[in-house]
Order: sequence, then structure tokens, then C-alpha cells
Amino acid sequence: MSTEPSRPMPRGRLILAILGAAALASLIVLGVILPAEFNRDPLGVGKLSGLSRLWAPDETVIDTDKAGAARAREYATPYRTDVIEIPLGDFLAGADRSELEYKVRMKKDATLVYSWEVIGTSEPRDFHYDQHGHTTPAKGQPVTVTTWRQAFGLRQHGALTAPFDGIQGWQFSNSSEKPVVVRLRLSGFYDLVPSGQPGNEAGIVANVPAAQARPPS
Repeated sequence: MSTEPSRPMPRGRLILAILGAAALASLIVLGVILPAEFNRDPLGVGKLSGLSRLWAPDETVIDTDKAGAARAREYATPYRTDVIEIPLGDFLAGADRSELEYKVRMKKDATLVYSWEVIGTSEPRDFHYDQHGHTTPAKGQPVTVTTWRQAFGLRQHGALTAPFDGIQGWQFSNSSEKPVVVRLRLSGFYDLVPSGQPGNEAGIVANVPAAQARPPS
């Protein structure tokens, strides 16, 4: 058995070995770890080798056929937007001038985005609204009604999806001592109700100033 001491690696070879190990480690980090763990691929190795796919997060698949599931919809009615200014008299003007119903026609599953505010009073208790909708069946047929919200207030912002073919909207009532204007902004998939028909018996005209929106009684 040899008892001669082992000779140390020459300094030059040791430096080369260290540099080689450092270079290999850098290649592993840049070409393997970064693409697989952090979705970064500076050398393009992850894309070529398929390692980049390992980073992809878990997918959650939603069954769009289940009731209540989020789903994309298409509509026969084109998208539109309207501004309706509804003038209402004070409570002394009588019910026919201080309150009215305004609705729009909607098909089942159509979406309406709305925002309205009352101009002319700062007291929420002076103004009441009843947001609801109903079908418009032939005479003698039953009516389906849904009530969304009944409250006092000076503004409301939201969206609704029609549960049936029919009309959706509001009954607005002003009980203040001053006339007010309801400025209603609508967008979505709906049709305006012609003057005098259910939902617009007051004959409100859309997209004109409040002074022109309501015909004189």
C-alpha cells in the first residue's frame, strides 16, 4: 500500500474546475429552474424542452350548463345606451304629475345596466322608488311579476338580468315640496317602450332634455 501523500490539484486546474461548476450551475438555474418554477425563460430552453409548461397554474373548469354558472351570452337585440330625463312635479301637483312608471322591454336572460339620480331635492325620504318587472300577456292571461327593490333614496346603480320576457323598470314617486328630475342612464340589451304602451303610459321621450321629455297633460 502506497504511503506517498496525494499531490494537490494544480492551481490552474482548480480554478477551471470551480468556474466550470459555476457555469453549469448557472445553466441549470437559467435553463431549468427559472422556466419550470418562475415562468422565466432567458435561454429559450424551457420552451424547447417543454419545461415552461410545468409552471402553468392549476385550471378550474366551470360547467356552464349548471344553473347559476357564469356563462357568456349572445342577444338578438343589439346593444344600446340611452339617457332618460323624467320630470316629476311636487306632491301638490297630484299623483298624475308627481309619480309615474318607466320601464323597458327585455327578453329573458337579457342584461340591463342602470344608474339614476334625483335632481332637485337633497332629502332621501322625499323620493320613493319601486323597481320591478312583469310580463305583458294577452288579455285574460296570468301575469308574472318580480319585485327587485322598494326603498326611499336619491340614486341607484346596478344591473339586472331579466327572468322572463316582459318589461323591467321603476315606479318613481316624488313627495317633496319641489319638482324634481330623475336622470336615468341605461345600457344593455333592451328596447324602449313606445309612448302610451305598458311601461311608458306617461309618454316619456328618451334622449332629450327634461323640459321636452314629458308631454303636457
